[in-house]
Formats: sequence, structure tokens, C-alpha cells
Amino acid sequence: MEDKRGRPLRDLRISIIDSCNFRCNYCMPKDKISFAESNFLSKKQWLTVDEIVKVAKLFTNLGVQKIRITGGEPLLRPDLPEIIRELVKIPEIKDLSLTTNGYFLKEKAEELKDAGLHRITVSLDSLNVKTFEKITSQKKVLYKVLDGINEASAVGFSAIKINTVIQRGVNDQDIMPLIEYFKGTNIILRFIEFMDVGNINDWNVDSVVPTKEILNIIQENYLLEPVEPNYYGEVASRYRYQDGDGEVGFISSISQPFCRSCNRARITCGGLFYSCLFSSKGFALKPILNQPEQKILETLKNLWLKRDDRYSEFRNQSTNKVNKAEMYKIGG
Repeated sequence: MEDKRGRPLRDLRISIIDSCNFRCNYCMPKDKISFAESNFLSKKQWLTVDEIVKVAKLFTNLGVQKIRITGGEPLLRPDLPEIIRELVKIPEIKDLSLTTNGYFLKEKAEELKDAGLHRITVSLDSLNVKTFEKITSQKKVLYKVLDGINEASAVGFSAIKINTVIQRGVNDQDIMPLIEYFKGTNIILRFIEFMDVGNINDWNVDSVVPTKEILNIIQENYLLEPVEPNYYGEVASRYRYQDGDGEVGFISSISQPFCRSCNRARITCGGLFYSCLFSSKGFALKPILNQPEQKILETLKNLWLKRDDRYSEFRNQSTNKVNKAEMYKIGG
């Protein structure tokens, strides 16, 4: 099943909660979103475990093979292990991963591993305490996140990735310290260009550090060579150290848009379907989950067949402001 631009549906991101204990400036800036729970959906509004599993099975019927659990901060959801245990029972799911800020990972890593989770990605934007506090609006959290990464490795997660959003004048000085910290650890560091997801992160193009610039900084110190993608639709450009000491990745939505191979769908914790990270409106899936399965499948199929999203390819050509869904609601 392919959309209007010949892109198959292979990857599903399911946000299971929209609240978070951090206030990262590129996602949920503190001056725009307070810590009050009234800003977020209530537990009664979340997709239940059964509904999440039903959604996952529906999408696997349409070609999905990879599912990523996101938030908000997914480790804040008490029934996360149950969600994982149920999702790994679906035979069509070849890869089940989770993205977290890592704050609760030390306490939860073993439980997540035992539940059957395949992979973990941790968001980590600096190794400097003050810079990390500035980005997350939280004090005394950096070393807890690093401990969580170490614990995930210790309990047996062999495919850990680190996502780092680089912002000019904020953490661009931390590129090489991050490289030095993770090089040779079997943990893959990935640099992400600062994106204009949502409307509240004060994005501007001057704050973007292009992948080419980051790559040049690294190559002043280490020789890198490109690596072929693992699969069709992989968003990260992969490079390996020529000395054999691991791999580094780059997600370049601004300077090198990858819309033409995007095969992702997104479901919010409240059950909205989004066909693009930069969508402005979602389809309410939760209210129709009690319909006959074939009818729901036809609805989802039609939504994908009509999909024509390629916002990143036209970002710089439009003067009209697009009212996009916020990152913490859509799941990143």
C-alpha cells in the first residue's frame, strides 16, 4: 500500500502520554508550557492498553513492521511494561523501540528489557551540566540520565542510540565532547538539525547547524566514511569511523529533507492519526475503534492512499505560517 508519492507504510510511532518531566526548549519550552497537569490529556483520555494493541494490529495489517513508543515521556506511564509485553506478541512487528529522556531509565531499564523491548533511544543534548539545565529547565538531572544509559547497556540493550538536537549558540560547542564520550562504546550518537516542529519553540533558520557543518567539525578530528542505510526510509544518514570505533548518524530534515522516502504514520496518546510530523490536523481514530475491523482498515487505507505530505521540501518556499501540531503531542 503506497501513498500518492509511492511511499509504503512501514513505520508507526505511538505516543502513549503527552506529559513530560522536562521542558526542553525545542519541544515544550517552560515559558510556553508549565508543569501543570491541566496542560495535558487525562488518563481517561489516553488510548488504553487494549486500544494501543488494536491500533498496532490494524496497522500491521496495512504493512507496518516497526513500532516506536514515544511521548511526552513514555516512562511516566505506569502501564508501559504491559504495553510492551502485549505489542511484542504481534508477530508482524519486527522492531519495537522506545524514545525516552532517560531520567527514569536507571530504575526502569531491566523491567523494559524483561518485558521484551528491542531497542532504546535516549534524548541527550549536552554533557555540560549548565547547558543541559538550560535546555531541559531542570536542575541536577544530567548524571541521572547518564546513569540510565549505563544501566540500559548493563541489562542487555545492545542497540542504544542517543539523539542530540544541535542549536546554534546553545549546544553547538558540545559536538566534540559528545563524540569523545560515546566513540567506541557501541552506542550510536545521532545529531539532529533543529526543526520547526509545532509553533512554540521559537524556531528560526539561523539557529540550525546544518549536518554538513557538524560533519566537518567531526572530520577535523576523525576520519568518517558513509554507510549504506539499514532499510528503506531510514531517516538518519550513517557514517562509521575509519578506525573501526563505531558509528555516528545525522538527521537532516532542514538541509537534506527526506520526505520522498518517509514511510511513517503517527498516533497520539489521545488517538489522533497524523500522516506527517509537520501536520496541522489529525484524524480522530479513537472514536471509531469500536467499528468492525474491516471498516477501520478501509478508513486507514484511504487516509494513507490520500497522503501527499512533504512539508520539509517546501519549508523555505512558503511565506504562509503553518499551524502545526506540537512535538510533545504528536510524539516527535
